[in-house]
Amino acid sequence: MGDSWTDGLLLKIVNTLAYFLFLGSNIYTVASPAGIYFHGKETYITPAPWAFLIWSLIHILLLGTVIYQFVPSGKRVIIDAVSWRFALLAVLNAIYINLWATHHFILALFVSSTVTHIYYIVKKHHAPQNIADELFIHLPFSLYHGWTTVLVVLSAFEAFGVNSLHRGAGAWTKVFVFLGLFFLEGTAATYAFSSPEGDLPASMAIAWSLWAIFAHQTGSGFVHWSAFSFALLALIWVVKGCYGLFVKARGGRIALSDEERAPLIG
Repeated sequence: MGDSWTDGLLLKIVNTLAYFLFLGSNIYTVASPAGIYFHGKETYITPAPWAFLIWSLIHILLLGTVIYQFVPSGKRVIIDAVSWRFALLAVLNAIYINLWATHHFILALFVSSTVTHIYYIVKKHHAPQNIADELFIHLPFSLYHGWTTVLVVLSAFEAFGVNSLHRGAGAWTKVFVFLGLFFLEGTAATYAFSSPEGDLPASMAIAWSLWAIFAHQTGSGFVHWSAFSFALLALIWVVKGCYGLFVKARGGRIALSDEERAPLIG
């Protein structure tokens, strides 16, 4: 007997409600007079406000995920494998967004760990079988995972960093900003080499944020140009991912000749 759209109906309804809670919380934070993303604590790693527009793309893709769960192929991954984690993620993220101004770093870690768990399930155990799997399962969670990595770093600086409007960038601030930028760029590189074609959406999310940091951080020359350097490197990993996808789309594979396989020593 084939799958019915009513199978796992309770969880499907919970996922749908949780998604709209998440969506509504993000819309409220943008539309509210407080303007959390625009009037939060300014640190030396705060990106330009347009960096947060990536939420719009994530929400659109996750809407597709919510709809796709009613299809048998989507149900097998979203309901049977991801299960309650999607609803948990949506609720945690809704709370995190509304508490953004109070710098809840620990909550950011919970959100990131939940995304990571879903990301692992999807990437390691459910290879895409069709274009819908790519668009509504792999793409949104790859983008989401890359973006939450950025949010953890931003939240850490908002919780523990100095306010750039009131204090200059001291030596230790510059060190930690450099390490934060290095971590983000290194994560983008890790995504790029996670498979032969890489994880392009996750790399793009980080590259996007690094360019936003470069554009916004003009008060400190060190931070500004450090962000530029790491953004440029992240862009290289995005190009690498694009090339990998191009090779995959053509049905080819990246192979080495016998001479290139030869060891450099011996």
